[in-house]
Amino acid sequence: MESLDKILDPVTRGDPESPLRWSSKSYVKLAKELQVMGHQISTNAVPTLLKKLGYSLQSNRKTLEGSNHPDRDQQFMFIKEQVEQFQENNQPVISVDAKKKELVGDFKNNGKEYRPQGDPEKVRVYDFMIKDEDHGRVTPYGVYDINNNVGWVNLGTDSDTSVFAVESIRRWYYTMGKKAYPEAKELLITADGGGSNGSRVKLWKVELQKFANEIGLSITVSHFPPGTSKWNKIEHRLFSYISLNWKGRPLISHEVIVNLISSTTTTKGLKVNCGLDKNKYTKGIKVSNDEMNGINIVRDDFHGEWNYTIMPIK
Repeated sequence: MESLDKILDPVTRGDPESPLRWSSKSYVKLAKELQVMGHQISTNAVPTLLKKLGYSLQSNRKTLEGSNHPDRDQQFMFIKEQVEQFQENNQPVISVDAKKKELVGDFKNNGKEYRPQGDPEKVRVYDFMIKDEDHGRVTPYGVYDINNNVGWVNLGTDSDTSVFAVESIRRWYYTMGKKAYPEAKELLITADGGGSNGSRVKLWKVELQKFANEIGLSITVSHFPPGTSKWNKIEHRLFSYISLNWKGRPLISHEVIVNLISSTTTTKGLKVNCGLDKNKYTKGIKVSNDEMNGINIVRDDFHGEWNYTIMPIK
């Protein structure tokens, strides 16, 4: 048992030059290693010993997002206070982000669903993108209304740019937000620190200025610190349920994806609307100094690069 434990974790308990450090720890290889060390053991006995030692087969888990910013907790508290203040004044608060891109077509989608026994849905062996207008890749950009537990997903068929991000928020506003908040004077957006809605992206602010001018509301943005994207409400209040709803279902067409997203619900009353966005979004748009100087922005004293308000220009 001690020998098996030693070769299983060579970094902390054994020799860092162990051959098993860089190879698969299969039952056969573990048995051979133990035999080399002088133990009489068969391959079939290894699983029993592993269970007694508390080992089990496990996959990787995505939990590491990078180093923590020293003001991470203070920013969390700042966002919490901002949200509560807006809620008290009955002003809209939305959490936004782009979900990972999805291939459209008869490709395997992780998860299982009930089907007649012996009749699994057949999908392609290889995930090579189907390059035509009706397939390709899609980017679901989500807007989650924290106050009302409702979501809007703009299903983009082109590039994930800042123009696309703000257009997604615009479509939420005219489809759902304006009706839900007819007396709104300001809007709070919580967003990740990177991507098309990143804190350092100039085009994001330029497009928000255009949107603020259009709807006549001041737009306050608070970004989550680097490496904390999973704390954004949209991740576990909206995207996680969409993934559960379509698990095991090949995303064979735009229509299927829109319907699957729109049918996402929870026992706590989540409702989701979804629309297809076939607009083309140019990548690599440069923002001039004059455009940046034309933004009517007020930065907060606490991390103004993360927390700022863009006022409409009349």
